[in-house]
Amino acid sequence: MIPTDNQIFSLWDKYHLPEIKRRHVQLVADVSNYFSKRYKEKFGEGSINILLVRAAALLHDIDKAAQILPGEHHPDACVRILINEGMKEVASVVASHPLHAILDPARSPKTPEEMFLFLADKMVKHEIISVDRRFALWKKEKPKSDILQVLTETYPRVKHLEQRVFRLLDINQSDIEQLAQREQVAYNG
Repeated sequence: MIPTDNQIFSLWDKYHLPEIKRRHVQLVADVSNYFSKRYKEKFGEGSINILLVRAAALLHDIDKAAQILPGEHHPDACVRILINEGMKEVASVVASHPLHAILDPARSPKTPEEMFLFLADKMVKHEIISVDRRFALWKKEKPKSDILQVLTETYPRVKHLEQRVFRLLDINQSDIEQLAQREQVAYNG
């Protein structure tokens, strides 16, 4: 099942998704929607499930305030929650979105839906930013050595995915900056 927006917003409340995360997932949905629409324009109707991408983007951090079971990490709890809510297809896309997934051939994003969610998530903090800026912010947080190692190992792969998606969609960083400006204007209202 792919949930409606109202069902998604109910899940935000049910799982106590913090306001700051609600803003994050909405921006991830905006970026991934932009990618999806460009993909559909280029490859035609039926080439991508835009509703699936939107639902996955809006729910990819649903576990941020939820109960985590022993041995679970993000997004394991998220995937469990989504499957329990009857959203196996959404859970499948969400499973490939964490940064470390790009290092695992079995979990790395492969479908357009997975790639767009993964990349959009790496282009949003509390606003739409570049992959380079997102990684700089992560490093500025002075992470533990194991996290720093993951950042170092994943950065070239994320940049490669970014270049691949930008070429595929015939877009560039200035297109993303324009999207960010539009979203900021809309948010400030």
